Amino acid sequence: MSFTDAVKSVFSQYAGFSGRARRSEYWYFYLFNFCVALVLSILANVVKPLGFLSMIWSLAVLIPGLAVGVRRLHDIGKSGLFLLFALIPLVGAILLIIWFATDSQPGDNQYGPNPKGVAGFGAGQPTM
Repeated sequence: MSFTDAVKSVFSQYAGFSGRARRSEYWYFYLFNFCVALVLSILANVVKPLGFLSMIWSLAVLIPGLAVGVRRLHDIGKSGLFLLFALIPLVGAILLIIWFATDSQPGDNQYGPNPKGVAGFGAGQPTM
């Protein structure tokens, strides 16, 4: 999934907490979010009256950020409630980063089909 496809996908499923999200979709969205927040922060420091733009951006991406996080956890076979681990200082954040970096569960799981289109172990491999 390309950078632009990932960002479009997250915003097209603005509050979609069901289904699965690939690693690329999750990480590209957070790269996009980080870059926009950085630009808005710099802009707010240069032009003080524009400081509210950063707050508006944060509120605008709160729901899609949570939604893509839940879908990413679904992709590795975990409940979206595991996102609450973020409330545990340090350990929760480290655990979530590890989970978000974990490869997709092959094939379908209880949250839907694999977004990579991989049917399972050895799918698409030539047989001998």
